[in-house]
Amino acid sequence: MRSAVFTEPRPEPSHVVPALVGGLVLAVALPVFLVAGWDVAGWGLAAVLYVGVHALNLLLARLRGSTGSVAASGVQAFGLFFKSIGLLVVLLATAVANPHLAVAAALTYALAYTAELGLSLVVYFGSPR
Repeated sequence: MRSAVFTEPRPEPSHVVPALVGGLVLAVALPVFLVAGWDVAGWGLAAVLYVGVHALNLLLARLRGSTGSVAASGVQAFGLFFKSIGLLVVLLATAVANPHLAVAAALTYALAYTAELGLSLVVYFGSPR
């Protein structure tokens, strides 16, 4: 008997709670930056990138609802590409100008994104089939 964990479709869960958990990770990271004496600009860049990516997600979700299915797929594909490339361009430009700032921002953003992704997977696979 095969497990149907990965093969049975489930409804898409809300993105709000996982995004808030990622924001909570960012909020907890700020005191760590302050107490450790690290450059707070790294935390600020990560926070701006995190909020910017989610603002773009919100915009794309609204556009997806007002277009047809083929157009919605194109909008989603372009949005995913634009978010990824935009994030990498900002981090690369920061790495060229200030490598320590870029590492702090990338690690902080990665922690927030990982928390969001982990909770999203738990919610998705924990929902009824």
